[in-house]
Amino acid sequence: MTTEQLAAYIDHTVLKPEATLEQVEKLCAEAREYKFKTVCVNPRFVKRCAELLEGSTVAVCTVVGFPLGATSTESKVAECLQAVLDGATEIDMVLWIGGLVEGRQAEVEFDIHAVADVCRRGGASLKVIFETAMLTEEQIVTACNLSVKAGARWVKTSTGFGPGGATVEAVKIMHREVSAHGLKVKASGGIRSLADFNNMIEAGAERIGTSSGVGILKELLG
Repeated sequence: MTTEQLAAYIDHTVLKPEATLEQVEKLCAEAREYKFKTVCVNPRFVKRCAELLEGSTVAVCTVVGFPLGATSTESKVAECLQAVLDGATEIDMVLWIGGLVEGRQAEVEFDIHAVADVCRRGGASLKVIFETAMLTEEQIVTACNLSVKAGARWVKTSTGFGPGGATVEAVKIMHREVSAHGLKVKASGGIRSLADFNNMIEAGAERIGTSSGVGILKELLG
């Protein structure tokens, strides 16, 4: 894989709560330089990123209901709508984890569908974050099925703020469940090396969320 091919898999990410505007602007400059697929930032920074990346191949990704997924459907919809208006073309939404664990499938599906509808109307792509480290295999399968039915475009392993990050096993399960329906898998959380990257791609991930993208590219170059 060339550096340009590798970079096209990466959502260049800074989501830590203490992130500053200066750090986000540096993220955008790196994304332009290395041609990452997107920058993934908190909603406050979407408009500035869209300004900085205008005319480039780098898209703007943001998060909704982050990092817990326990906000109301109405607030997720409002957050998504504002992000799309500000220039985000990819939305990574945390599903209602407690509702999934409790078996409230119709409500979880409705929550996803409401955000997916905003994305569809706004020309954005929705990824649904599961926080797989909190879930059983059966619950991961259920989350995949609900994401398919609700109109999402991607499923994603982790927020990076939960009890664990992406695992090969979770990515394989997710890929198995959604690929036949045209959805793709994003792996995120704890992916810091070229070996981590390769393991996730081999397991079926088609996008990687990481704050270590520059380091991974430099590792590829030796």
